[in-house]
Amino acid sequence: MRYSRRSHQSQEELNIWSAFTDLMSNTFMIAMLLLLIAIVKGAIAQTEVTKIQPPKSPPPILVIEDEGAYRFASGSAEIPPIMNAYIKNKIVPEIERNTKEYQINVVEIIGHTDGQGNGSAASNLDQNLEKVANASIPVSQLKAGSNADLGLMRALAVVRVLHDVQAKGQLKGLKFKAYSAAQLILPDGNFASVNRKPDATRRRIEIRFTRPGEPIKVK
Repeated sequence: MRYSRRSHQSQEELNIWSAFTDLMSNTFMIAMLLLLIAIVKGAIAQTEVTKIQPPKSPPPILVIEDEGAYRFASGSAEIPPIMNAYIKNKIVPEIERNTKEYQINVVEIIGHTDGQGNGSAASNLDQNLEKVANASIPVSQLKAGSNADLGLMRALAVVRVLHDVQAKGQLKGLKFKAYSAAQLILPDGNFASVNRKPDATRRRIEIRFTRPGEPIKVK
């Protein structure tokens, strides 16, 4: 009788443990199912958000048109006083706003010319370009031997103004790069055909915002 009672107790303990493990197993399965449902719902919600919110548009291109009061003298890269004030009072705030909005750290200044020939003087950019960039000599001492030279000189003149502004506390953390497109690129972005006539619509300074990555070699 004692043996039977002990056996019966053992059987009850076994049944209780079995029921407990079944409960834990079921609880785990339910938790995993709920987690899976939450993951699927999250993925669906993210997909819907992506559908509703289109990709952010690229940053704008700021344009300083080379005409009227803002026009450079023919063959010159010296910035007229009224253009200097325009850059500081109008262009600089736009640069600050766009670099913050689009998290930009590099500002490219690109000089564009029309198709008129500009080879009346021997270029001295090879000898003096770095000196102008470092503010050792003024832009006025550069001599353009081509439209490519002239576009770069004018872009560099704008960069010098921006560096002066930066030295006074604005445009913090930004790098400025000067480039020339000469007469090659029209305002709509297409390549220009041969046209040697004066054309105010093609003469301009473009200000572009970029976030360059690390350079890589493609093998």
